[in-house]
Amino acid sequence: MGKVYSDATAALAGLLKDGMTIMAGGFGLCGVPETLVEAIKASGAKDLTVISNNAGVDGVHLGKLLETRQIRKMISSYVGENKLFAQQYLSGELELEFNPQGTLAERIRAGGAGIPAFFTATGVGTLVSEGKEIREFPDHPRFKGRKYVMETGLWADVSLVHAWKGDTEGNLVYRKTARNFNPMMATAATVTVAEVEHLFRAGEIDPDQIHTPGIFVKRLVHVPTAPKHIENRTVRKRAPAAATGGDV
Repeated sequence: MGKVYSDATAALAGLLKDGMTIMAGGFGLCGVPETLVEAIKASGAKDLTVISNNAGVDGVHLGKLLETRQIRKMISSYVGENKLFAQQYLSGELELEFNPQGTLAERIRAGGAGIPAFFTATGVGTLVSEGKEIREFPDHPRFKGRKYVMETGLWADVSLVHAWKGDTEGNLVYRKTARNFNPMMATAATVTVAEVEHLFRAGEIDPDQIHTPGIFVKRLVHVPTAPKHIENRTVRKRAPAAATGGDV
C-alpha cells in the first residue's frame, strides 16, 4: 500500500487506542495538524497523553479534545491562550508536565535522535527541576561552575504533523513559521502521519528544499482546504477623521 490515504480517518485507522501518547506539531495555531486532530476526536480515543507546545485555543485544534475530555495529560510549555486548558489543570482534571520551551524542543529532538537524556542549565532551582538529577561538570572548560538538570528525550506512539508541501513518498516541506515543532516531531514517534496542503508526485519536489525526508513518514493525507485560523488578530488603530468644512 502507498503512503497516501483518502482522508484523515483512514490515515489514522488502526493506530489509535486509549492511553496512547501523541505528538502534535505546530505553534499556537500555526502549522497545526487540525484535520488529523478532528479525526482523533471522532474516534473517541481517550486517556491520551499529548505532547505539544500548547493546546490550541478554546474550541480549536487540541482545544476540541479538551472539550471532549479525551486528553488525560499534556506535556507542554505554554497554556496561556486556552481557558479550558487552565481550568482543567487548576481543578486537577488534567495532568500537566511543564517544560521551558527550548527544553521541550530539545527533548523531542533528542527522542528522535535516539538520545535518552541530556543536561541543561535551564530550569535549575525551579519547579521544573524538582525530583530530577542535578549534576555539575567541574572539569569541563565551558560548563564548569554551573548546575545542570537532566531531562529525558520524548517519544510518541504517533506524531501528527502539518506540511505545506509533500510528495507521495512522504517527503515534506514546511512553510515559514510552520517549520517550528513539526520537523523534530516527525522523527520522534513510532508512526508519523502528515497532512499536506499541496501533494506532488515523487521526484517533483526539489531535494534541497525538503525538510523532513520521507523515511520518517509512514502515512499522509492531502488537505487542500486546511483551515487557517488567526490566534490573535492585531490591527492598527484608525487615525482620527480630519475635520472638514469651515466656520458655520
